[in-house]
Amino acid sequence: MRPPSPSIPEKKFLYDALKQSLRLDGRDMLDFRTPTFTFGPELGWVECAMGKTRVIAQLDAKMVKPLPERPFEGIITIHSEISPMASPDYEPGRPSEEEVTLTRMLDKVLRRSDTIDKESLCILAGQRVWQLRLTIHVLADAGNILDCSCLAGIVAFKHFRKPEVEVIGDEVIVHSPSERAPISLAIHHTPFCVTFAFFPDALTRPVVDPSLLEQRLSSGLMSIAMNAQREICVLHKAGGVPTAPEEVLRLINVTSILVKDLDRRVEARLLEDWEGRKVEVR
Repeated sequence: MRPPSPSIPEKKFLYDALKQSLRLDGRDMLDFRTPTFTFGPELGWVECAMGKTRVIAQLDAKMVKPLPERPFEGIITIHSEISPMASPDYEPGRPSEEEVTLTRMLDKVLRRSDTIDKESLCILAGQRVWQLRLTIHVLADAGNILDCSCLAGIVAFKHFRKPEVEVIGDEVIVHSPSERAPISLAIHHTPFCVTFAFFPDALTRPVVDPSLLEQRLSSGLMSIAMNAQREICVLHKAGGVPTAPEEVLRLINVTSILVKDLDRRVEARLLEDWEGRKVEVR
């Protein structure tokens, strides 16, 4: 059973605060919560936290037969799971509307935008390719699980290393990490997702990275996926209040600034983790 919607005093308090450019958690209207990353012992296991929103991303690879229509390309699949542990809003069993939307957006941002070079996943044309399976587990939903999930997913791709493979004739030999150092994935670009929430009053400016209450009381959301080179990969707005073109362009400029900062943070954290790891090759 879904929890009751926010009360009238809660709504009034939030809307009055936003009209004065104040947010309940003390952030500015265009402040993004600082993400923190925790890496597991295995390469490709990442926990991303933005405030109290927490997501785990895990990337696995296995060898499979390629699709007949794409014999030179590897396969990338993305799955998301939101359990009742994340929030009382979600029920076990069939996927909720939020879970379906999350999976579709992750597919657009991380797979269909050609983040990974699929041809580099080919081992033996028409016979053997790598299949990458990205699984997203939402541990806690305190608002804006989409941005947190996209961030965890792209960091998992950059953190992952696949085993080195040697092909002799038709024979494929997979070398363990102790024999040969594993290889990082060929990544074309790193898109990051930034979500804005709009409110019924036209005088209230949109906020970036909405909290759970802001998300519930918003009258529309717009998500922009962009890489550090200012290339827009996805711009998604599912209904809600109409938005002027000038406002969309302003939010795109805001996104470009936030994305550069996210890219810098991710690269610094990956470098820090990699320097702390011991990869022994005998």
